[in-house]
Amino acid sequence: MDPERWQRLSPLLDELFELDAQARAHRLATLRADDAELTAELERLVALEDDHDDFLAEPLVQPPRGAYTGAEVGPYRLESLLGEGGMGQVWLAVRADGLYQRRVALKLLRPGLADTNLRIRFTREREILARLAHPHIARLLDAGISAEGWPYLALEYVDGAPITDYCHDHETPLETRLRMFQQICDAVSHAHANLIVHRDLKPSNILVTPGGEVRLLDFGIAKLLDGDTPMIEQTRTGMRAFTLHYAAPEQIRGEPVTTMTDVYSLGVVLYELLADRKPYRLKRQTDAEWEEAILSADPLRPSQALLRDAEGDKATLLALRRHARTLSGDLDNIVLKTLSKRPELRYPSVEALALDLQRYEAGRPVQARAQSIGYRVQKYLRRHRWSLATGLMVTVVLSAALAIVAWQAREALNEAARAQAMQDFMIGVFENAGGARGARELDLRELLDASVERGTRELSRQPRARAELLGVVARLRIGLGDYSEARRLLARQTVIIETTAGIPTSLKLESLTQRGRVLRLLGDTTACIELMQPALAEVRREQAQLPPQASEFYSQLGRCRAANGDRQTARQLFERSLTLRQDSRNLRLGEIENRMDLAGLHADAGETRQALAELKAAREQLHSDLGDRHPLLIDIRRNLASLHQAEGALAAAETELRAALEASNELNGPADPSTRAVRVQLVSVLMDGGHYAEAGQRVRDDQQLLPERDDAAQPARAENHRRLGEIAMQLGDETTASSELRRALSIQRRIADPAATIATLSTLARVLHEGGKDSDALPLLLDARRRVSQLHDGGNVRGGDIDRQLGEVHLALGNTDEGMALLEQAIKLNRADYGADDPRSLEAELSLLRVKANGGDSAALVHLDTLAARPGKSIRLQEIAWRARVAAAGLRCIQTTTQPAALASVQALHDRLPEIRPEGGLLSREVDRTLAQCFAASPTPASDQAPVQHAQR
Repeated sequence: MDPERWQRLSPLLDELFELDAQARAHRLATLRADDAELTAELERLVALEDDHDDFLAEPLVQPPRGAYTGAEVGPYRLESLLGEGGMGQVWLAVRADGLYQRRVALKLLRPGLADTNLRIRFTREREILARLAHPHIARLLDAGISAEGWPYLALEYVDGAPITDYCHDHETPLETRLRMFQQICDAVSHAHANLIVHRDLKPSNILVTPGGEVRLLDFGIAKLLDGDTPMIEQTRTGMRAFTLHYAAPEQIRGEPVTTMTDVYSLGVVLYELLADRKPYRLKRQTDAEWEEAILSADPLRPSQALLRDAEGDKATLLALRRHARTLSGDLDNIVLKTLSKRPELRYPSVEALALDLQRYEAGRPVQARAQSIGYRVQKYLRRHRWSLATGLMVTVVLSAALAIVAWQAREALNEAARAQAMQDFMIGVFENAGGARGARELDLRELLDASVERGTRELSRQPRARAELLGVVARLRIGLGDYSEARRLLARQTVIIETTAGIPTSLKLESLTQRGRVLRLLGDTTACIELMQPALAEVRREQAQLPPQASEFYSQLGRCRAANGDRQTARQLFERSLTLRQDSRNLRLGEIENRMDLAGLHADAGETRQALAELKAAREQLHSDLGDRHPLLIDIRRNLASLHQAEGALAAAETELRAALEASNELNGPADPSTRAVRVQLVSVLMDGGHYAEAGQRVRDDQQLLPERDDAAQPARAENHRRLGEIAMQLGDETTASSELRRALSIQRRIADPAATIATLSTLARVLHEGGKDSDALPLLLDARRRVSQLHDGGNVRGGDIDRQLGEVHLALGNTDEGMALLEQAIKLNRADYGADDPRSLEAELSLLRVKANGGDSAALVHLDTLAARPGKSIRLQEIAWRARVAAAGLRCIQTTTQPAALASVQALHDRLPEIRPEGGLLSREVDRTLAQCFAASPTPASDQAPVQHAQR
């Protein structure tokens, strides 16, 4: 075969071998229409390869020895070979150690691989995937090196078809294709936000599941814009790490890639989705001709390509012409803008591309065309044809359109240049960070500081760009929890905005909103309101032109109002924000957040039913818009669980949290802080339900995931010891409880965590009190009380609970007067801090009533009955009522006239214990003791009495 012939065949063979049998047959049919002889040769080569696995030369990377069906790699068992590529093999595998049941795509790299470039790419892919958590990106689940020395990546296995094949086979309508493409844009935009450029976007890396959801694959050659490892440019060595047909001109030329490289590749994919063919029609399918076309040829408009050489019956041709008319105009222009040879003429970001497609779908003017007055007015009249019936109104609209077009024509040029300059600057900051501190790896905060320093120097003559940079870095600082630093950056931004002419209203409003937000996060909600409230009237005037900025302003001001106790105003602001976001497709996540805000207001007001309704509406909307894999769904489930737990609906809370934990394990990984937060919440629900064994096991599992010597993990490790101590106390294991609690205290004292130390001292004192060691409990409580008084603002800890415990211990030690005084003080403090209906107030009241009733105070006994009958939905309120019931029954058991009814009351509660406390606990032991006392005081013969038999009580 002559070299020229092979040059034409080779890329097509590569493409065919990436496809499954059905997709391959479809592709061959398409090629046959263009060149029957070439297709016949391709079919012969494909058939030979199918019959003889080693026909087409040795693979680029030899498979790892022993990689076969059934072999184990780390904790995974190989099931079938999915494919081979530049970095090794990809296998379908399952978890073999039983930790969880799921199939994964396991990438294997041969140990000792000599090609340094491939090892760097493999390592970089692991780093990249570890940073990405998005519902439309295949997730990295695990990474490691097997006992045999095979480096591996365990990726989410996606059962799907390339997006172009899926749409062709399912005859997917245009609206659905655009929706799928929006999902791709959302995923790529997420990668770009994490400073990652994919660089090899193509249909075979964009799969569609049977349910119609898109998944983006293969970040194997993606470029980390902030990585400190030098990038090995594949084109310099003659080895390409991208797919030619989807490569941007700058990739062909070997120039640096940017996010706009991905914009170009997305344009090729969009072209195929719209026209069912690639942008360039070549006589010969050689690499050289493809390169020439990508570098210099103008692609046909998709609408023209669709009709060129169109064949078929009359109905088919009519349908093609109808489809071409749909593409003609806006969609043609959007696609061609993405395929501009010069990056600066493309969309400045994937978000801008997605936004233009949304404008098209909404019938609004798109950016991707010359903005003539006629075009804009035509669009406006089409949207508002009924309201523009009079000539006067049309005249007004035409005049307004003229002014808008003149302004936007100037603004578009300035905006494109400014956006590109800003992007180049940010990329430069991160690309040049590697050598800034020698060999030491920079952390994110240092990179942010470096970007501000560099911006001060290089953007000194571009105040708007400098202001935008400060705003971006401030928001990143907020995300890191650095609120004071964010406030300082926003103050610098404000000075620039106030002293520079021509700053757009959108930037001014964004800056003001973030300043208010950071004040709230710093705890100064009053200052937040004083800052933002004066701008409210202006925001109302601008909201039609600036819905994203206005809706965020309303949300942040609403949160400040809510935190300040003004729920009515907060609700009005959240509803106003929600209305704006409901009118804009690209603000759907904000709409869901507004529903969560409203749910929080309802919950704070005790309106649980309304709160649940808002959260369920948010969940349904999230499912409808973004599927079941969005991280926000985890937050919604957690909020639902909190409401269910507060209502005593523990089974419903447990269901939500188990689903949230599964999703967070998959999306974020078991060790991620957000996953840990779900685990901690689930442990709380399990303990409320008396499932102490599982709760303890989950706490121990959590402890294994926390690094022992990481300072940041020490508070969590201490809290786990405290939880284990509480569980041991419930199970009656005083030795283990004391040991775990003292370990928690040791850590908390070392890291100077006063609030946590007080909580642990309180729990340890309770263990000792339950064990009758009140002399040992007393100094612990006195230490806790002293620490409470030393807290300047009290934090989240008040003194009432400690005073209650001190009162109970003094009474046990025989110090009656002091004990009674402390209990009365505890009631007073807790009512002042939390309200009379709070469980902490009622628990102190219960302790005092028991003492008084035991002393013969008949009124106290009646009050115990009232407390026992008090309705309460939360488990803690229910437990206080149960304990009041037990206390009253215990006193009445010693009286002949009331003994039978009291015994029946305690017996009924005793019979319910297996349901409400299946593994025993403090309440169970208290019921057992009281029931035994009632039996002892009963005239009924012992042989007629039901035995008390509850294990582990």
